[in-house]
Amino acid sequence: MQTDITTQHHWLHRLLGDWDCSADAIAAPPKNSTWTEHVRPLGGYWVLCEGRGLMPDGQEGETLMTLGYDPARDRYIGTWIGSMMNYLWHYDGVLEPTGNLLTLHSEGPDFKTEGKRVPYQDIITFIDDRHRTLTALVHKNDGSWEKMMEMHYWRRT
Repeated sequence: MQTDITTQHHWLHRLLGDWDCSADAIAAPPKNSTWTEHVRPLGGYWVLCEGRGLMPDGQEGETLMTLGYDPARDRYIGTWIGSMMNYLWHYDGVLEPTGNLLTLHSEGPDFKTEGKRVPYQDIITFIDDRHRTLTALVHKNDGSWEKMMEMHYWRRT
């Protein structure tokens, strides 16, 4: 099925390029991890965000996020995988009216209770064209959201 490339697809192109990243862990004592991310297009419909860097334990890590837009559902969709786990995360999200905040909803393993699944959110926020964040939240039993981590991305010049 071929559809036109929409303004929502073009929004994803804001992510294209090479980025320097730093993470501040919220759920554990702060440890600086240096990451880079290369974001490339796949046709006009998808972006592939390929991350690489050191994990807090000093081991090499790699991640791959895919993002696209489904016009039939008016939703942003995608996946996330990382070399540090064997779980495939599926995204379903919406762009805020400001055009600077994309909230991606997912469900995944509860890292505190084996066999339990809980809701998650990854929120991409553009501060400006050279700086963005990715904030990861987990849904708690009391109905609130807890910040797990926040990554800052700075576009390379």
